[in-house]
Amino acid sequence: MTSPVIVGRNDEEEDPSTKPLGRLSVFYYGVGHMLNDITASCWFTYLLLFLTQIGLSPRDAAVVMLSGQVADGFATVFVGELIDRFGHFKIWHAAGSLLVAVSFSSVFGGCLPCTLLNSNSLTVETLSYSMFAAIFNIGWAATQVSHMAMVNCITLNSTSRVALTSSRNAFSMVANLGLYAIALVVFGVSEAVTKESTECQYRWIAYSSITVGCCFVVIFLMGTKEPRLRIDLKESCRARIPWSHWFRKILYYQVAMVYLLTRLVLNVSQAYLAFFVIDDLQMAQSAKALIPAIIYICSFVVSVMLQEIPWNGKRLKAYYCAGGIIWIFCGVAILLLSRSINSYMYAISIFIGIANALMLVTAISMQSVLIGSELGGCAFVCGSLSFLDKMSCGLALYVLQSHQSTSPKVDVNINQHFYFSVTRYGLGLVPAVCSLIGVVVTYFMELDSTILKPLRQPLLLE
Repeated sequence: MTSPVIVGRNDEEEDPSTKPLGRLSVFYYGVGHMLNDITASCWFTYLLLFLTQIGLSPRDAAVVMLSGQVADGFATVFVGELIDRFGHFKIWHAAGSLLVAVSFSSVFGGCLPCTLLNSNSLTVETLSYSMFAAIFNIGWAATQVSHMAMVNCITLNSTSRVALTSSRNAFSMVANLGLYAIALVVFGVSEAVTKESTECQYRWIAYSSITVGCCFVVIFLMGTKEPRLRIDLKESCRARIPWSHWFRKILYYQVAMVYLLTRLVLNVSQAYLAFFVIDDLQMAQSAKALIPAIIYICSFVVSVMLQEIPWNGKRLKAYYCAGGIIWIFCGVAILLLSRSINSYMYAISIFIGIANALMLVTAISMQSVLIGSELGGCAFVCGSLSFLDKMSCGLALYVLQSHQSTSPKVDVNINQHFYFSVTRYGLGLVPAVCSLIGVVVTYFMELDSTILKPLRQPLLLE
């Protein structure tokens, strides 16, 4: 195992695997997940809203989302095992991206089996959307696991690994902003009066998202070389590691818990944000695109800034706890926010964006600390943690949505009794509680405190 390179060493003494990365390497890697990000943003933000608007019950809509999350969860473990056995990150990434591009339009399109069978049955419609949701999420899982695991095989430098993760998260924010820009245009130029017009709206959003995402996949595949770190390292570092090795580590369970809770915070809040803004706060229709846009702009800025910091375990813990504490205050504010002062939601969204970036970047980077130079099991670690993430998010959304018989019509006024709707719990209480538990678990983690060299070229202009 190569020893870490401490700040102050001469470049001549550095092992190639621990040298800091350059700007282009970080950029090319960062854009590789944009197709997944833009489609996932559409999935969590608009899927439940879309399905209920075209006539499915909240429970049936939750079944569609759960089927996708379950398929995604099992696919991540399966794909992770295959990548550890056979490698070829870029092939898995390209294959998964292709499946995402082909299947995603059907998730937000019309019911193809209904057309073929000439049926208006809600059961057939639910099964149809569930089938395409599962196919889409299998492709999504292949792309996600290959892209996440690739970080650990590009470099052993922990600061550069955080930079790669930060770049990925920054472009994830760009993808999300792109989605909301597309949605703002589509919702502005067309009106959803009938079921067919609603399907047409979301179909155009899906087509546009796929086109934009595929362009960045091509850039990634052309600019990023297949990582050779597993091949170049000595046999003890690149040999396939059995699952039991990770299950014996306390840090594995701690990182898994933190990552699971972080994804619950982001995904559950994203799924109920549009509902809360429109139904609970009764803001303008444009707010369901503007407020998420503010969140992602703030997350983008913070993600870029995080790339400039030399990282160690203590800093990862500190920044994660800071993000978690911010989310706790945001959750409390959302629970108490009344319709008469709904404009404060714009201010709250700024802090949500900052907290999201701090928590997600550091939570994913903790996976790299866990893996270290044991690259023979990096894809399994990413896949197994993603499995927990998908299953927990799917079940949480299903439980919340099952208690919502119709789209909530809430009467929350500063002079009247507060009614805590499912959407208010989903956007405020669940993320706040998950953030609190995540902060507690992170506090008791033991992570390496060595500070490695920052990027060879700064990403921000001096």
